[in-house]
Amino acid sequence: MIYNQYHFTIPEGKMARLIINTDAKNEADDQYAIVHGLLSPKFDNRGIIAAHFGEEKSSHSMMDSYDEIVKVLDLMDFPKDLAFKGAEHALPDEKTPVESEGARLIIEEAMKPSEDPLYVIFLGPLTDMASAYLMEPRIANRLTCIWIGGAQYPEGGYEYNLNNDIKAARVIMNSDIPVWQIPRNVYSQVIVSLAELEYKVYPKGELGKYLFEQLAENGHTKFARATTRTGEYWCLGDSPAIGVLLFAHMFSYDWIQAPLITDNMAYVTNRQNRPIRVYHHVDNRFILEDFFVETCVILLVKTRRNEDRI
Repeated sequence: MIYNQYHFTIPEGKMARLIINTDAKNEADDQYAIVHGLLSPKFDNRGIIAAHFGEEKSSHSMMDSYDEIVKVLDLMDFPKDLAFKGAEHALPDEKTPVESEGARLIIEEAMKPSEDPLYVIFLGPLTDMASAYLMEPRIANRLTCIWIGGAQYPEGGYEYNLNNDIKAARVIMNSDIPVWQIPRNVYSQVIVSLAELEYKVYPKGELGKYLFEQLAENGHTKFARATTRTGEYWCLGDSPAIGVLLFAHMFSYDWIQAPLITDNMAYVTNRQNRPIRVYHHVDNRFILEDFFVETCVILLVKTRRNEDRI
């Protein structure tokens, strides 16, 4: 699905196929990245896969994510068949995939002959990427995996998305899959005040109202209150996965050999692994302003359609 309600088109050779893998009901920022990806005319959106996020917050977290994806699609008047169910839990070991329709979607899209590159972005654990690779290793050189996850280099350490499936991360780091990693110290750079979101997102129809209200409400949960956040801002930490595809960030990453990951999530240098792209900076304002403008466009389009019906 390509959203092309703009007065410009993407040049030949610059389009990309996109699959979004998201633990959408874990917090409140995934929804912003989902909407951003769906509204960007650069992307041919092939599907949105619901990811689990452990059992600390829910015993059926993947289905919670799936229901949230469907809700966002409904608010956008987009087809619900873009939603796919991913793995319900982490890998049992580093050799056994957790088969799901999401993993099969990744394989199917990767194996298709296409001139447009395939990017699969992960806003939570890497379970479905690792499962797809274990099911069909030939996909390794037919896609790029962009991951919001892992702690700061070089030492590593605890990070939420990594913690939800350490084994899957090991599978991917030890594979030949091209990886662009956006670690915690970088994805945490996308800071926005609730006042700005109320001013720029809340007025954008039912979609904007929902995006703002669910984020504001999430700030009152015990999980959010336990963080260092002050209460007047939020980190849209999943949005850089979209941002690095819209703007090249040519001088904002390093090539680092994919690390071995220990049980306590530390990074250990492994000179046998191929290098991966690790970001050290993203352009916060570019990402946010592009999102704000694209939510204006969908509101205008929906308003015109409603006027045409009258």
